[in-house]
Amino acid sequence: MEDHEIKKIVRDRYGKVAKSASCCGPSEAPRLELTPKTTNTSRIEITPKTTNTSCSCSSGIGYTLEDIESIPEGADLGLGCGNPTASADLKKGETVLDLGSGGGIDCFLAANKVGGEGKVIGVDMTPDMIDVARENALKRNYENVEFRLGEIENLPVADNYVDVIISNCVINLSTDKDKVFQEAYRVLKPNGRVLISDIVLTKEIPESLRNNPDAYAGCIAGAILKEDYLQKIANAGFKDISVIEENTFPEAAIEEDPDTLEKIEKSSFTLEDIKSVLASTQSVKVKAIKKP
Repeated sequence: MEDHEIKKIVRDRYGKVAKSASCCGPSEAPRLELTPKTTNTSRIEITPKTTNTSCSCSSGIGYTLEDIESIPEGADLGLGCGNPTASADLKKGETVLDLGSGGGIDCFLAANKVGGEGKVIGVDMTPDMIDVARENALKRNYENVEFRLGEIENLPVADNYVDVIISNCVINLSTDKDKVFQEAYRVLKPNGRVLISDIVLTKEIPESLRNNPDAYAGCIAGAILKEDYLQKIANAGFKDISVIEENTFPEAAIEEDPDTLEKIEKSSFTLEDIKSVLASTQSVKVKAIKKP
């Protein structure tokens, strides 16, 4: 697939997510939500699912009940693979940038930490997501949060402007990850830091999945090998790069979950496809610093 085709697929799919209001019920674009019931390991998303405000979609990937209750209803779209704000060590007065802000869950959590004297900017390329996030901000009158329409490969943010960059299961969707990290480096202040939750590969996935639109929109087909991901961060100029958390999914849990098996049957994937994905993917949390 060409880059412009991939971008359109991603924008269209997540636009549908933003327009919908069905987290725990039926969805226009069913997603396989492979979250073990007994562990805190990562979920593997095959196609985006849609959400409502009656439940927490992200409780299995590092968000606490207190986190969910502290943000506006409708901000938790259940699209992440971790909780980057939990490890970002955010301080009062800092300026935070969220790459691919979606419904705003991480922006609002960050805003609660940096306080009224701080600022949070969310950037997303999907107009419907920006609309949802702005509506969510109005629900609790977040005056220190701003949502901007833009692409993470060409950030609508000034040079040396932010203290911290966070991102949650978004950079894997980009077809130009080098440019994403270069832009992140550009907008960070000296000694600024990035804290990213994302999906990476431990080995290559089948070519059939690489070319599957559902797999791309679901954070799989665009993922790259972990060592290549970390090297791209280093190539952009970042230092002190570390993987502070990594999680895998136990393959056996699929066959023990009837709900997951039912979702597989309704998708364009086979059970063997999913097992192949699980054997090849990790959810990681990466930290890096922009040294002066």
